[in-house]
Amino acid sequence: MLNLSLLSVFVPTFLLVSLTPGMCMTLAMVLGMTQGVRRTLWMMVGELAGVGLVAVASGAGVATLMLRQPELFAVFKWLGGAYLIYLGVMMWRSRGRMAVPDELGTQARAGRRELAVQGFVTAVANPKGWAFFVALLPPFLDASRPLAGQLAVLVALILTIEFLALVIYATGGQTLRHLLGQSRNVRLLNRIAGTLMVGVGIWLALG
Repeated sequence: MLNLSLLSVFVPTFLLVSLTPGMCMTLAMVLGMTQGVRRTLWMMVGELAGVGLVAVASGAGVATLMLRQPELFAVFKWLGGAYLIYLGVMMWRSRGRMAVPDELGTQARAGRRELAVQGFVTAVANPKGWAFFVALLPPFLDASRPLAGQLAVLVALILTIEFLALVIYATGGQTLRHLLGQSRNVRLLNRIAGTLMVGVGIWLALG
């Protein structure tokens, strides 16, 4: 299906890119802090669905069509960014279901659908993600072989690596939550998480 020599280059390349801090990884860390790793898995489901969609669309050349309609893409980015900024402000004020309550044992939980949608929107509305896949995938696709099979293998690898990176970031966020929680600095935790969320929203809207 794919040349092994190409795979030996693709895997470390994408692993490095996935581990680099970005919108989705920051979101995973924030939710790891405020929701815990297990609840953050629902965001990962949506994020991986979005990443898979972007990867397949980019590999199939659909990204070119989106670039011809930048107005629609801009609207989607602004709506997604505004939503994340709103969540960040609520967290900074220690309000809303994403914020950590003063008593960690009574932590409010965001809905599974809300988390999944949040992950999906962040992945699909990320212009850097589209640009990355448009630039990365073509060199690893062999025109002399069936495209569908090659794309399936690459997307499977991408989602596996992306999932591992998300878990690493969410676990780091949960660890930070416990450290700050032990020091009774929950308000500081909410402000850190809220600031990061607002930053992701601004990045998404203006990126």
